[in-house]
Amino acid sequence: MNEDKLYRMIEEKEGMVALAFPALMRKVYVWMALALVITGITAFGIANNPGLAYTIVTNRLLFWGLVIAEFGLVVAISGAINRLSITTATLLFILYSVINGATLSVIFLAYTLTSIANVFFITAGTFGVMAFLGYTTKKDLTSLGRMMFIGLIGIIIATIVNLFLGSSMLNMIVSYVGVVIFVGLTAYDSQKIKHMLYEADSMDEGAQKLALLGSLTLYLDFINLFLMLLRIFGGNKD
Repeated sequence: MNEDKLYRMIEEKEGMVALAFPALMRKVYVWMALALVITGITAFGIANNPGLAYTIVTNRLLFWGLVIAEFGLVVAISGAINRLSITTATLLFILYSVINGATLSVIFLAYTLTSIANVFFITAGTFGVMAFLGYTTKKDLTSLGRMMFIGLIGIIIATIVNLFLGSSMLNMIVSYVGVVIFVGLTAYDSQKIKHMLYEADSMDEGAQKLALLGSLTLYLDFINLFLMLLRIFGGNKD
């Protein structure tokens, strides 16, 4: 192989990376935004059907069934992404967004619409800043990600314990710590997704599935950050 041909091949590969990477990153945020819209519409729609909303709240079997279904879908998408087609993975993500919207509909029964809207915009601003910092920083955030993951396990355990204790103080502590953790995870996950997709040299199905997985990760960061901030700043209905 002569040098000219070799250089042309290198240039072509670099061109594919340059074209594929921005398109894949756009997909991450478009899928995430669409999932948030689906979740919001579902939650608001169910909240405006008092009978259905109160059924979800009062029927523990139904509520925990929805929670378990959510967990199962996240595990299925994350663990089996390589075996799923992009169409199947996308449909599962949509289904997860709908079920999550159903469980989140209860916040409209507990908080005023104004406070929910205000906290949403606070969350969007905070998320946007941290995602941008994570994307642009040259510092390796791997150690931050490890710390935040350990903290995440801690607040999960504390939340489970508080189901039995019912402590408002512990609930507030978990909320403040949770804000710090999901702010950190947003920056870390943004950097991780950037590095992961930058290695993709085309828009093939494998790369698109990685982008979908990235959008699911950021979606979860956003939703959990929103819930933690809502506990702190949300105005309860009288």
